[in-house]
Amino acid sequence: MADEPEAVNAEAWDAYGAHHVRRGTALPEAARIDWGFEGGGPGSEVLGELTGRRVLDLGCGPARHAAHLVRDHGALVDAVDASAGQYERARARYGSLPGLRLVLGDAVDHLRSAEPYDVVYSVNGVPYIDPHRLLPALAGALRPGGRLCFTVLHTNSRGDGPSDRVVARPEILRLAGGGEVTVHMWVLTPELWTALLTESGLRVEGIDVLDTPEDGNQASYRLFRVTRPVRVSSRPRVGKPPPAHAALGVGAILYGPRGLLLGRHRRGTWELPGGTVEPGESLQETVVRELGEETGLAARPEDVRLLGTLLDDAGGVVRMTVAARVTAWRGEPSDQPGESVGRWRWFALDRLPEQLFVCSAQTLTAWRPGLPIDHTPAHHTPYATGTATAEAPRGVRFFSRSRVVRAQPPCRTPAVWCTAPEDPDS
Repeated sequence: MADEPEAVNAEAWDAYGAHHVRRGTALPEAARIDWGFEGGGPGSEVLGELTGRRVLDLGCGPARHAAHLVRDHGALVDAVDASAGQYERARARYGSLPGLRLVLGDAVDHLRSAEPYDVVYSVNGVPYIDPHRLLPALAGALRPGGRLCFTVLHTNSRGDGPSDRVVARPEILRLAGGGEVTVHMWVLTPELWTALLTESGLRVEGIDVLDTPEDGNQASYRLFRVTRPVRVSSRPRVGKPPPAHAALGVGAILYGPRGLLLGRHRRGTWELPGGTVEPGESLQETVVRELGEETGLAARPEDVRLLGTLLDDAGGVVRMTVAARVTAWRGEPSDQPGESVGRWRWFALDRLPEQLFVCSAQTLTAWRPGLPIDHTPAHHTPYATGTATAEAPRGVRFFSRSRVVRAQPPCRTPAVWCTAPEDPDS
């Protein structure tokens, strides 16, 4: 069920489409993509090569841009819109155009069920959907190396600028021939859009400023040029070396049917649960303690499997990180008071976020050497022999030492222990 702003938008766009159907509003054929204002800014060249590519037009309206890309660029375009009136306008005009498929439905539902696209674009459609709901679905529907381009409102005609909070605000949508409807839009700063896109595993390559050419009109848009990276980046958290007494730490890997657990450090890196070994602790006890302190999850030392050590240096201080796999835990991850890491989320391995903390990136590639993660090198000494291979998603079986292992369903209540699927060759 859509939340209240999206429900308001769905009703408004239904009214908008029905108005133009009744009015018989005629629109000229599109000779280019106008991202902001007619004739200004870049055209379809920002989408890259389109011939034979799978392309999605998100919030297509009457599908003029989609038809242009099919006829003039040889693209294979799916054009999606949730408004029955807009869909009817598009179907009446372009319903028989080969290479164009018109879809009536919710954008996020379509993104979650579609095969990956080479290119996704949206002309002013993105701000009408909650970015927390839309952007992860967009990342999942874009193939690695694929391109996403979209425009968002930055400043409206009255000069009201963007917000630095992820909240929707009312805006007026004027109808041709008179009348208006109220919509709710997420009008956010470019920095906030960039952070949300990065969090979803996407990389912002550039942002174009599109200002109105009309005197007295302060409307302005931003065109985002985005890619889904083939490889996930990592970066140091800070430029200073760690304190010498904190050179030994652990990184805890919790991976199950819902994905890999990562948290956001206040300095901007995504990282595994973990931290410094305290005097008198075993490495397994450190993992259990840090997991509880940072996430609120409960685990037992006997459910911690040590994978190996990673040695590198930071500012001349030798740093050793012990990679550990937690095979069972209890509870749901949540932010803990006073901790520098929070916003705990489960990530699919093929949609890891950008800017992993270097130690976490090294730990993950020690566990799964095939993960496409870039990081500074480290000397890895494994504790167990065998080659890591993919673990089974829910309901999929694989053979391990003549045993059939089935991935377990995720934990639903704090009273139940969650068991991670086993590594088949460890």
